[in-house]
Amino acid sequence: MSSSYNSICSISETFVSLQGEGAWAGWPCFFIRLSGCNLRCSYCDTRYAYTELEKRDIPGLIAEWRQSRIRLVEVTGGEPLLQPATPILLKALVNEGARVLLETNGSLPVSSVPREVIKILDRKTPGSGMEKFWLEDNLCWLNQGDQLKFVITDREDYRWAREEVLRLCLWHYTEVLFSPAWNSLAPSDLASWIVADRLPVRFQVQLHKVLWGDKRGI
Repeated sequence: MSSSYNSICSISETFVSLQGEGAWAGWPCFFIRLSGCNLRCSYCDTRYAYTELEKRDIPGLIAEWRQSRIRLVEVTGGEPLLQPATPILLKALVNEGARVLLETNGSLPVSSVPREVIKILDRKTPGSGMEKFWLEDNLCWLNQGDQLKFVITDREDYRWAREEVLRLCLWHYTEVLFSPAWNSLAPSDLASWIVADRLPVRFQVQLHKVLWGDKRGI
């Protein structure tokens, strides 16, 4: 393993669960949650990751992932790209044979992300209170293997997100996901709006919360 992989990451937690969202939903997954975030979304369900941290080196994280016996890995946060070591961690996982997902809030450039990594960008809506932090240049780095996620809090959020999808014809070059904010919007309402509008997006719910509730480490 390259000596550059000795970089240190600030970790909130690691755990094994089912992937709860997106195209990989339902698959067993090893999660690496990095600490620290530059946004404060109204519906955030990982506020503990703002400050809680443990310093870990990349070889140690790789070893823990190997012990999990699961190929699929998601690096999430917090906001992973706040940490300079994140692209190194992602590349190390790829080189070791992992299938790697990165979830990021879209406010920081994704140009440093290795091309083999599946990027999941969270397009913040007005309901999040953070929509102005979106970096639209990141759309240039998305392809059909990546995902763009909208978390919808109410009908106005849905209308706003729908116009973004149509304005940019997002479905032509990436997979677009619409998810109801947990305990804010009934999943059936969001599903009905998507069907009524024939909107070319993928409806999703947070599968892990449906199965186990709003708990940490799942």
